[in-house]
Amino acid sequence: MEYRDIRYQVDQVNAIITIDRPKRLNAFRGRTVEELIHAFKLAWADRAVACVILTGAGRRAFCAGGDQKEYAETGSYGTSETGLFEIEGLHHTIREVPKPVIAAVNGLAIGGGHILHLICDVTIAADHARFGQAGPRVGSFDAGYGTGYLARVVGEKRAREIWFFCRQYDAEQALAWGLVNKIVSSDDLLEEARTWGREAAALSPTALAFLKASFNADSAHLAGQGRLAFTGLESFGKSEEAKEGRRAFIEKRPPDFAKFR
Repeated sequence: MEYRDIRYQVDQVNAIITIDRPKRLNAFRGRTVEELIHAFKLAWADRAVACVILTGAGRRAFCAGGDQKEYAETGSYGTSETGLFEIEGLHHTIREVPKPVIAAVNGLAIGGGHILHLICDVTIAADHARFGQAGPRVGSFDAGYGTGYLARVVGEKRAREIWFFCRQYDAEQALAWGLVNKIVSSDDLLEEARTWGREAAALSPTALAFLKASFNADSAHLAGQGRLAFTGLESFGKSEEAKEGRRAFIEKRPPDFAKFR
Protein backbone atom coordinates (compact mmCIF):
# COMPACT_ATOMS: atom_id res chain seq x y z
CA MET A 1 0.00 0.00 0.00
CA GLU A 2 1.21 3.50 -0.86
CA TYR A 3 0.86 5.57 2.31
CA ARG A 4 -0.56 9.06 1.95
CA ASP A 5 -1.86 9.77 5.44
CA ILE A 6 0.74 8.05 7.62
CA ARG A 7 4.45 7.33 7.78
CA TYR A 8 5.94 3.95 8.69
CA GLN A 9 9.52 3.21 9.63
CA VAL A 10 11.39 0.50 11.49
CA ASP A 11 14.07 1.84 13.84
CA GLN A 12 16.01 -1.17 15.12
CA VAL A 13 13.44 -3.07 17.23
CA ASN A 14 10.72 -0.41 17.06
CA ALA A 15 8.15 0.14 14.34
CA ILE A 16 7.12 3.81 14.40
CA ILE A 17 3.73 4.65 12.91
CA THR A 18 3.06 8.38 12.49
CA ILE A 19 -0.30 9.86 11.56
CA ASP A 20 0.78 12.49 9.04
CA ARG A 21 -2.10 14.95 8.62
CA PRO A 22 -0.86 17.88 10.74
CA LYS A 23 -3.01 20.46 8.91
CA ARG A 24 -6.07 18.55 10.18
CA LEU A 25 -4.53 18.00 13.65
CA ASN A 26 -3.85 14.41 12.53
CA ALA A 27 -7.58 13.70 12.44
CA PHE A 28 -8.33 10.46 10.64
CA ARG A 29 -10.45 9.74 7.60
CA GLY A 30 -11.27 6.41 5.94
CA ARG A 31 -7.94 6.24 4.12
CA THR A 32 -6.00 7.05 7.31
CA VAL A 33 -7.64 4.21 9.21
CA GLU A 34 -7.04 1.78 6.38
CA GLU A 35 -3.35 2.71 6.22
CA LEU A 36 -2.98 2.42 10.01
CA ILE A 37 -4.41 -1.10 9.98
CA HIS A 38 -2.02 -2.05 7.18
CA ALA A 39 0.98 -0.61 9.03
CA PHE A 40 0.12 -2.33 12.31
CA LYS A 41 -0.14 -5.64 10.47
CA LEU A 42 3.24 -5.03 8.83
CA ALA A 43 4.74 -4.53 12.30
CA TRP A 44 2.90 -7.63 13.54
CA ALA A 45 4.43 -9.80 10.81
CA ASP A 46 7.96 -8.35 11.02
CA ARG A 47 10.05 -10.64 13.24
CA ALA A 48 12.59 -7.84 13.72
CA VAL A 49 9.97 -5.62 15.37
CA ALA A 50 9.53 -6.04 19.13
CA CYS A 51 7.40 -2.97 19.85
CA VAL A 52 5.11 -0.60 17.96
CA ILE A 53 5.05 3.17 18.63
CA LEU A 54 2.05 5.24 17.50
CA THR A 55 2.41 9.02 17.30
CA GLY A 56 1.34 12.07 15.30
CA ALA A 57 3.20 14.48 13.04
CA GLY A 58 4.22 17.85 14.45
CA ARG A 59 3.78 19.08 18.02
CA ARG A 60 0.18 20.27 18.03
CA ALA A 61 -1.68 16.98 17.99
CA PHE A 62 -1.36 13.26 18.45
CA CYS A 63 -4.80 12.82 16.87
CA ALA A 64 -7.96 14.93 17.01
CA GLY A 65 -10.26 12.00 16.19
CA GLY A 66 -12.46 11.65 13.13
CA ASP A 67 -12.08 14.37 10.52
CA GLN A 68 -15.26 16.39 11.10
CA LYS A 69 -14.49 18.74 8.21
CA GLU A 70 -14.31 15.75 5.85
CA TYR A 71 -17.63 14.47 7.19
CA ALA A 72 -19.32 17.86 6.91
CA GLU A 73 -18.07 18.36 3.36
CA THR A 74 -18.72 14.86 1.97
CA GLY A 75 -21.23 13.20 4.29
CA SER A 76 -18.72 10.56 5.40
CA TYR A 77 -15.18 10.13 6.67
CA GLY A 78 -13.99 9.59 3.10
CA THR A 79 -13.22 6.69 0.85
CA SER A 80 -11.04 3.65 1.38
CA GLU A 81 -10.12 0.78 -0.91
CA THR A 82 -12.81 -1.39 0.66
CA GLY A 83 -15.39 1.40 0.85
CA LEU A 84 -15.65 0.85 4.61
CA PHE A 85 -14.73 3.10 7.53
CA GLU A 86 -12.90 0.49 9.61
CA ILE A 87 -12.28 2.29 12.90
CA GLU A 88 -13.42 -0.77 14.85
CA GLY A 89 -10.98 -2.86 12.85
CA LEU A 90 -8.19 -0.48 13.85
CA HIS A 91 -9.13 -0.78 17.53
CA HIS A 92 -9.13 -4.57 17.29
CA THR A 93 -5.81 -4.62 15.43
CA ILE A 94 -4.04 -2.48 18.06
CA ARG A 95 -5.30 -4.82 20.77
CA GLU A 96 -4.53 -8.01 18.83
CA VAL A 97 -0.96 -7.21 17.76
CA PRO A 98 1.00 -9.61 20.02
CA LYS A 99 3.59 -6.93 20.80
CA PRO A 100 3.50 -3.93 23.14
CA VAL A 101 1.99 -0.83 21.53
CA ILE A 102 3.15 2.52 22.92
CA ALA A 103 1.24 5.74 22.29
CA ALA A 104 3.64 8.69 22.15
CA VAL A 105 1.21 11.57 22.64
CA ASN A 106 2.75 14.74 21.24
CA GLY A 107 -0.16 17.16 21.71
CA LEU A 108 -3.93 16.91 21.55
CA ALA A 109 -5.46 13.44 22.02
CA ILE A 110 -9.12 14.31 21.61
CA GLY A 111 -12.22 12.33 20.64
CA GLY A 112 -11.32 9.31 18.56
CA GLY A 113 -7.66 10.21 19.07
CA HIS A 114 -8.15 9.91 22.81
CA ILE A 115 -9.55 6.42 22.28
CA LEU A 116 -6.58 5.44 20.12
CA HIS A 117 -4.12 6.28 22.88
CA LEU A 118 -6.42 4.66 25.46
CA ILE A 119 -6.39 1.24 23.81
CA CYS A 120 -2.62 1.25 23.29
CA ASP A 121 -0.83 -0.79 25.96
CA VAL A 122 0.99 2.18 27.49
CA THR A 123 1.02 5.93 26.91
CA ILE A 124 3.95 8.32 27.17
CA ALA A 125 2.91 11.96 26.99
CA ALA A 126 4.72 15.16 26.12
CA ASP A 127 4.38 17.74 28.87
CA HIS A 128 2.08 19.88 26.68
CA ALA A 129 -0.26 17.02 25.77
CA ARG A 130 -3.99 17.38 26.38
CA PHE A 131 -6.65 14.69 26.60
CA GLY A 132 -10.42 14.53 26.36
CA GLN A 133 -13.56 13.44 24.55
CA ALA A 134 -15.58 15.63 22.19
CA GLY A 135 -18.31 13.32 20.85
CA PRO A 136 -21.37 14.85 22.56
CA ARG A 137 -20.20 18.30 21.45
CA VAL A 138 -20.16 17.30 17.76
CA GLY A 139 -23.07 14.83 17.82
CA SER A 140 -21.09 11.61 18.17
CA PHE A 141 -20.13 8.97 20.74
CA ASP A 142 -18.15 5.78 21.29
CA ALA A 143 -20.06 3.36 23.49
CA GLY A 144 -17.57 0.50 23.10
CA TYR A 145 -13.93 0.66 24.23
CA GLY A 146 -14.25 4.44 24.51
CA THR A 147 -16.58 4.09 27.49
CA GLY A 148 -16.28 0.56 28.89
CA TYR A 149 -12.49 0.36 28.77
CA LEU A 150 -12.05 3.98 29.81
CA ALA A 151 -14.04 3.23 32.99
CA ARG A 152 -11.67 0.33 33.73
CA VAL A 153 -8.67 2.65 33.39
CA VAL A 154 -9.83 5.73 35.30
CA GLY A 155 -12.93 4.54 37.18
CA GLU A 156 -16.64 5.04 36.56
CA LYS A 157 -16.99 8.55 38.00
CA ARG A 158 -14.06 9.98 36.09
CA ALA A 159 -15.04 8.24 32.84
CA ARG A 160 -18.52 9.72 33.08
CA GLU A 161 -17.05 13.16 33.76
CA ILE A 162 -14.82 12.87 30.70
CA TRP A 163 -17.75 12.00 28.42
CA PHE A 164 -20.58 14.00 29.95
CA PHE A 165 -18.77 17.37 30.05
CA CYS A 166 -16.22 17.17 27.19
CA ARG A 167 -13.51 18.89 29.21
CA GLN A 168 -9.82 18.73 28.36
CA TYR A 169 -7.18 17.53 30.82
CA ASP A 170 -3.48 18.29 30.89
CA ALA A 171 -0.75 15.68 31.07
CA GLU A 172 -0.35 15.95 34.85
CA GLN A 173 -4.05 15.28 35.41
CA ALA A 174 -3.95 12.38 32.96
CA LEU A 175 -0.99 10.91 34.85
CA ALA A 176 -2.77 11.27 38.19
CA TRP A 177 -5.81 9.45 36.77
CA GLY A 178 -3.80 6.62 35.26
CA LEU A 179 -4.44 7.63 31.63
CA VAL A 180 -0.71 7.94 30.94
CA ASN A 181 2.35 6.11 32.25
CA LYS A 182 4.95 8.87 32.05
CA ILE A 183 5.39 12.53 31.10
CA VAL A 184 8.51 13.80 29.34
CA SER A 185 9.48 16.93 27.45
CA SER A 186 8.35 17.16 23.85
CA ASP A 187 11.95 16.93 22.63
CA ASP A 188 12.47 13.66 24.51
CA LEU A 189 9.16 11.99 23.66
CA LEU A 190 10.09 9.72 20.77
CA GLU A 191 13.43 8.72 22.28
CA GLU A 192 11.68 7.82 25.52
CA ALA A 193 9.21 5.66 23.59
CA ARG A 194 12.10 4.01 21.72
CA THR A 195 13.81 3.31 25.05
CA TRP A 196 10.70 1.55 26.37
CA GLY A 197 10.56 -0.44 23.14
CA ARG A 198 14.18 -1.52 23.50
CA GLU A 199 13.45 -2.65 27.06
CA ALA A 200 10.54 -4.76 25.81
CA ALA A 201 12.77 -6.22 23.09
CA ALA A 202 15.02 -7.74 25.77
CA LEU A 203 12.11 -9.79 27.13
CA SER A 204 10.51 -13.03 26.00
CA PRO A 205 8.23 -12.23 23.02
CA THR A 206 6.07 -15.28 23.67
CA ALA A 207 5.58 -14.29 27.30
CA LEU A 208 4.63 -10.75 26.27
CA ALA A 209 2.16 -12.05 23.68
CA PHE A 210 0.44 -14.27 26.27
CA LEU A 211 0.38 -11.43 28.80
CA LYS A 212 -1.19 -9.01 26.32
CA ALA A 213 -3.87 -11.55 25.40
CA SER A 214 -4.53 -12.16 29.09
CA PHE A 215 -4.88 -8.46 29.89
CA ASN A 216 -7.24 -8.04 26.92
CA ALA A 217 -9.45 -10.98 27.88
CA ASP A 218 -11.23 -9.10 30.66
CA SER A 219 -12.52 -6.42 28.27
CA ALA A 220 -12.85 -8.48 25.07
CA HIS A 221 -16.65 -8.50 25.35
CA LEU A 222 -16.61 -4.75 24.72
CA ALA A 223 -16.06 -5.53 21.03
CA GLY A 224 -19.65 -6.74 20.77
CA GLN A 225 -20.92 -3.73 22.69
CA GLY A 226 -18.90 -1.51 20.37
CA ARG A 227 -20.38 -3.11 17.23
CA LEU A 228 -23.86 -2.39 18.54
CA ALA A 229 -22.88 1.18 19.36
CA PHE A 230 -21.21 1.88 16.00
CA THR A 231 -24.24 0.48 14.16
CA GLY A 232 -26.35 3.00 16.05
CA LEU A 233 -23.83 5.76 15.42
CA GLU A 234 -24.03 5.21 11.65
CA SER A 235 -27.75 5.94 11.78
CA PHE A 236 -27.45 8.76 14.30
CA GLY A 237 -24.80 10.45 12.14
CA LYS A 238 -27.45 11.12 9.49
CA SER A 239 -29.81 12.81 11.95
CA GLU A 240 -30.38 16.56 12.19
CA GLU A 241 -29.06 16.47 15.75
CA ALA A 242 -25.70 15.07 14.67
CA LYS A 243 -25.57 17.41 11.68
CA GLU A 244 -26.02 20.38 14.02
CA GLY A 245 -22.98 19.25 16.00
CA ARG A 246 -20.81 19.01 12.89
CA ARG A 247 -22.07 22.32 11.48
CA ALA A 248 -21.30 24.08 14.74
CA PHE A 249 -17.79 22.61 14.75
CA ILE A 250 -17.09 23.84 11.21
CA GLU A 251 -18.62 27.25 11.92
CA LYS A 252 -16.71 27.52 15.21
CA ARG A 253 -19.77 28.22 17.31
CA PRO A 254 -21.51 26.48 20.22
CA PRO A 255 -23.99 23.84 19.00
CA ASP A 256 -27.69 24.36 19.69
CA PHE A 257 -29.08 21.01 20.81
CA ALA A 258 -32.00 22.45 22.80
CA LYS A 259 -34.67 21.47 20.26
CA PHE A 260 -33.55 17.83 20.38
CA ARG A 261 -33.83 17.50 24.16
